[in-house]
Amino acid sequence: MKDASSAPTPAAARPKLPAAIWMLGFVSLLMDVSSELIHSLLPVFLVTSLGAGALAVGLIEGAAEATALIVKVFSGALSDYWGKRKPLAVLGYGLGAISKPLFALATSSGMVLGARLIDRVGKGIRGAPRDALVADIAPPQMRGAAFGLRQSLDTVGAFLGPLLAMGLMLLWANDFRAVFWVAIIPGFLSVALLFFGVREPERPPGIPVLNPIQRENLRLLPRAYWWVVGIGALFALARFSEAFLVLRALDAGLPVAYTPLVLIGMNVVYSLTAYPFGRLADGMSHARLLALGLVVLIGADLALARGADWPWLVAGIVLWGLHMGMSQGLLATMIADTAPAALRGTAYGVFNLVSGIGLLVASAFAGLLWESLGASWTFHAGAALAGATLLAVLMRTR
Repeated sequence: MKDASSAPTPAAARPKLPAAIWMLGFVSLLMDVSSELIHSLLPVFLVTSLGAGALAVGLIEGAAEATALIVKVFSGALSDYWGKRKPLAVLGYGLGAISKPLFALATSSGMVLGARLIDRVGKGIRGAPRDALVADIAPPQMRGAAFGLRQSLDTVGAFLGPLLAMGLMLLWANDFRAVFWVAIIPGFLSVALLFFGVREPERPPGIPVLNPIQRENLRLLPRAYWWVVGIGALFALARFSEAFLVLRALDAGLPVAYTPLVLIGMNVVYSLTAYPFGRLADGMSHARLLALGLVVLIGADLALARGADWPWLVAGIVLWGLHMGMSQGLLATMIADTAPAALRGTAYGVFNLVSGIGLLVASAFAGLLWESLGASWTFHAGAALAGATLLAVLMRTR
């Protein structure tokens, strides 16, 4: 981890990001467009077209996300043991693409569950190997920029997908299945771009192939890495699901048909800031930048807790997207910097699992507070947890 005295890399000496990093970013963009075209409409499709209830929607989403979390650990460890990242990434993106026609063909909530599980297994398989591949390809002094760029392009897809879904639903008179068929195109383009456009570098001769399951090899992960995992878990507890931003907008009177605009706006800010802050991370203390991101998250929570008035709501959404841009690529960079190269896949898998569990717990807790005490308590609790995480980060910088 960089200390506060790290000096920025001179512009003239800064190498260009490899083309493969750009390709991986566009792979993520295309798959996110494909996925969000469907996911932004799926709850409404389940309820209105298939007659499913809220419980079924919750069970499908919970099972899908839990599946992705579990698979991430095994795929990351396998990529370390095998010594290859790209084949697993291709398999994961391929499963994501194959799942898309199943949504268009679904006639029951059980078929939707099957499609979601295939999609999330694919996400679990590709996540850790892809992040490890970014770390393998990027020059060490540009990892922040590399992860920031990939995250930025990924987030572009996260707001283009719902935007395209809204437009197509208006154009085709709410024909869900027609929109779902369109999602196939960017999904398979994503797989093709990864297969033909990204070349995996050869493993350097000095890096051994390790079996991550063996206890003695896991002990090679240093304390600095586990500190990042712990901070990532605390961060996830402080940052619950963005679905609560949508609910806050409903409180402010936003019509249901326009609720995707909340996530679109948040993701626009996220995508515009992820790459600049990634470049900034290459020349300053990671802990200090993470602390600033937590300050911004506290500001977002306090703005959203003030009430459902539009100025506070807009400020909260903008600050939420800003903190995502400051922190998400940075955490991935910190994992790359603290984990041994031979265990990067395992390191990302464990980090994603722990952070994902934290996010699920945080979202459940936030929902409980919302229903029992009110919306403001949810955001005040988020601010308090972010403050506790900030204290832990500041103690590290001393």
